[in-house]
Amino acid sequence: MSRYAFPSDEDQQPLTSLGGRSIYGAHLIVIVFVASLLATTLLMTLGGRGILNWLVFSSGDVLKGQAWRVLTYGLVNPPSLWFIVDMFMIVWFGRELEKFFGRRTFFSLYAGLYLVTPLLFTVLGLRWPLELFGVPGALALFTAFATLYPNVALSFGILAKWAAALLIGIYFLIHLSNHDWPQLLALGATTGFAFAFVRYAQGHFTLPSLSSFKRRPARGQMIENTPPRVVKTTSNPKAELMAEVDVLLDRIAKSGINSLSAKERARLDAARESLLKQSKSGR
Repeated sequence: MSRYAFPSDEDQQPLTSLGGRSIYGAHLIVIVFVASLLATTLLMTLGGRGILNWLVFSSGDVLKGQAWRVLTYGLVNPPSLWFIVDMFMIVWFGRELEKFFGRRTFFSLYAGLYLVTPLLFTVLGLRWPLELFGVPGALALFTAFATLYPNVALSFGILAKWAAALLIGIYFLIHLSNHDWPQLLALGATTGFAFAFVRYAQGHFTLPSLSSFKRRPARGQMIENTPPRVVKTTSNPKAELMAEVDVLLDRIAKSGINSLSAKERARLDAARESLLKQSKSGR
C-alpha cells in the first residue's frame, strides 16, 4: 500500500491563487530560481562575479569548510534557453507530483534531488576537483513523474516511461563520450534517487529500522513459544478494487477517458494490474 496515497486534503491543495490560477509549491521553487536568474544576470553585468564565485559549489572549498556552497550553488543561474526548459519541467511535472503525494513529500523529494549531487561531488572531490552551479533536479523530477505515471501519453503520443528512458539515455551517451565520469555518476544518482523515492512512497519496498535488528538469543537460551497471532480481515481487497474500477469505468463510459485526472488514471492502471495478479494467483 502506498505510504503517501492519502495525504491530508490541505497538503494537496494549492498554497494560494493569483489571477485565478492556483499556485503550488512547485511554482514557489520556480519563482526562487527566476529571481536568482535576474540576480545572477545583474551581478554579471555590474562586475559582481566575485560574489557569484562565493556561491558556486567547489569540492575543494567545501572540503576546506565552506559548507554553505552545498546549498547556494543552485542560486547561480546565468541566462540560457535550457533554464526555461528546466522551469517548465519543474512546474509541470513537479506540480503533478505535488498533487499526488502532497506538498511535504514533494518538498522532501526536491530537497533530496538538490543535495544528492553536491554531496556526491564532495566525496568525488577527494579524487577530482569539481565545480557545480545552476538549477538542479529537472530531469530527475521528470523521472519521478514517469515512475509514478509510466503510461501517461505525452506529446506525439510518447509514453512518459519511454520519454524518460530516451532523455536519460541521451545524457548518458553525452557524458560517456566526453569521459565525464562525475557527471555520469551524478546522472545515475539523481535519476536513481527519484525512481527509488517514488517506489518507496508507493510502498514497493521498506527501509530497515532499528527495531528490526532485535537481539538474538544467546546459545542455549530457551525461546519462548508464543502462538501465532490470528489476523482478522474485515474487508475483501478484491471487492474493493472491483468497486473502485467500476466507478472509474462508469465515468469513462459517461464522459470519456479524458475526464479522468492523471492520478485517477494511475489508480486505474494499478487496480487493473492488481486484479490481474490476483486472478493469476487464483488459478
